[in-house]
Amino acid sequence: MFKKVLIANRGEIALRIHRACKEMGIQTVVVHSTADANSMAVRLADESVCIGGPAAKDSYLNIHSILSAASLTHADAIHPGYGFLSENAEFVRMSEEHGFTFIGPKAEHIDTMGDKVMAKKTVTALGIPVVPGSDGAVEDMESGRKTAIEMGFPIIIKAAHGGGGRGMKVVTRAEDFAEAYSTARSEAKANFGDDTVYMEKFLQKPRHIEIQVFGDKHGNAVHLGERDCSLQRRHQKVLEEAPSPALTEEEREHIGALTAKAVRDMGYVGAGTVEYLYEDGKFYFMEMNTRIQVEHPVTEMITGYDLIAEQIRVAAGLPLTLKKERIRFRGHAIEVRINAEDPDTFVPSPGEITQFHAAGGLGVRFDSAMYNGYKIPPHYDSMIGKLIVHGRNREECIRRLRRAIMETVVEGVKTTLPLHLSIIDHPDFQSGDYTIHWLEQQLEKNQSEK
Repeated sequence: MFKKVLIANRGEIALRIHRACKEMGIQTVVVHSTADANSMAVRLADESVCIGGPAAKDSYLNIHSILSAASLTHADAIHPGYGFLSENAEFVRMSEEHGFTFIGPKAEHIDTMGDKVMAKKTVTALGIPVVPGSDGAVEDMESGRKTAIEMGFPIIIKAAHGGGGRGMKVVTRAEDFAEAYSTARSEAKANFGDDTVYMEKFLQKPRHIEIQVFGDKHGNAVHLGERDCSLQRRHQKVLEEAPSPALTEEEREHIGALTAKAVRDMGYVGAGTVEYLYEDGKFYFMEMNTRIQVEHPVTEMITGYDLIAEQIRVAAGLPLTLKKERIRFRGHAIEVRINAEDPDTFVPSPGEITQFHAAGGLGVRFDSAMYNGYKIPPHYDSMIGKLIVHGRNREECIRRLRRAIMETVVEGVKTTLPLHLSIIDHPDFQSGDYTIHWLEQQLEKNQSEK
């Protein structure tokens, strides 16, 4: 087992990894930017190293600085968390070349799944269903328009190397294709350095279902059930729950077993999430995230397993402690992402937290790096915490979540807590009747009524 792990991230995930390491008897090194010098993870880590200025490119995306910090502190392994360099295959290769174990999958799998066109071809060969679409990249506007007409509108254009909703454009009419194609390519180039795009049939009322998977270096692979991530704004997840209120037990077992087999056949190592669109009883592959997810606590709450600790054990060469016959799903869990944003306009609200109180009680978990007096920097993602609640069933879970939201105090900045309260109080959410388009439709409706 590792003696010392360097955590190449910030915020709540850096603190989450630190906690798992300490419980395993592993020392931690936290790297940080000048803007994060007073973060909770830096305060609690055994060692900390400043690696650059506030801009991510100067710090959390600076591979050479991170590897230098790992060398100086004699770390054995590097945990990338999520975001930043977590899905950067070159970072994996360079880490290994310098003698550090990367706590994550192989570089080849990050490369394959990072290219959305190649990912679709790979999973198709493994027996996973995909959304009907273009046969690879769309090379030019005219051929793309012709293919779109043959597929039938609406269609969606996506960046081949993208994610997070950037480089994505929905097209409902042939006459709008040229502008959407040009815009998608420009956004893809600006955000990902590559303007390659592909097309898929745009599903009208899908849900976003993802399967948590794990593989080890001994050829073992398992799934830990699904998470329903259909509540989204601009393709960004807002609330996640498990199990999905939309799936039957037969559907759950089918897609879980199919996904686990594909991961096993790939020889995948570590934590991963295979994401699907689900509509009318059918699943369609979207992408695979080759890292731990923001919403991993939802799975931890219903299974009782520490997924970060399992990542570390697998990276150290140990076999999975997760065994299919031992995994049991208990009750229901929901996570809400708390962002430092205006709940109506979604304008970021960085600043000093003047008062903070985390909700508590039976079945309540609060993952955050906040504290009284903490200054939220304006340089990074606006998520400042995650409130995760578990109940014996979905109804109890929703009631407990409502109580926990009302109990949570974050003053000094605006947060999205009021938005979450309005979501869980809505009859559609309480009945489980929502799709990936539901939240944006509700927000538009609310704006038009004001």
